[in-house]
Amino acid sequence: MKLHHPAPAGVLEAALYAEDLDAAEAFYGTILGLEKLTRVADRHVFFRVGQTVLLIFNPERTAEPGGNPDMPVPPHGATGPGHLCLAASATEIQAWIDILTLSNIPIEADFHWPNGARSVYFRDPAGNSVEFAEPRLWFAES
Repeated sequence: MKLHHPAPAGVLEAALYAEDLDAAEAFYGTILGLEKLTRVADRHVFFRVGQTVLLIFNPERTAEPGGNPDMPVPPHGATGPGHLCLAASATEIQAWIDILTLSNIPIEADFHWPNGARSVYFRDPAGNSVEFAEPRLWFAES
């Protein structure tokens, strides 16, 4: 029997983990200028990124079972640094380099891939690897 696999329309949400949510909120909300959607004390802070939501969870809190039967989300989480890549044009990448430099955020790598797409990598306060890359890194038609 062959199954029909409906194609997902995209990534709705992506998660990173940070023990210090105040530092994460300041970094993503102030330095990267993302729109904060919600925060729940020391459990999580969520940001809008285009048509995607960036979830930043405290790994200790999301490993705990939820106490609300109306929201039966199972415990989850990860430990150690994760990775997030945000799409940006070549011009926007240069603007981000300027912003990061002015904010004393070191650039770990700045290079062009074999197909010519540019990427820059840096770290958030929790040690997660954050990248800005041209979409043509993966999609030639971009």
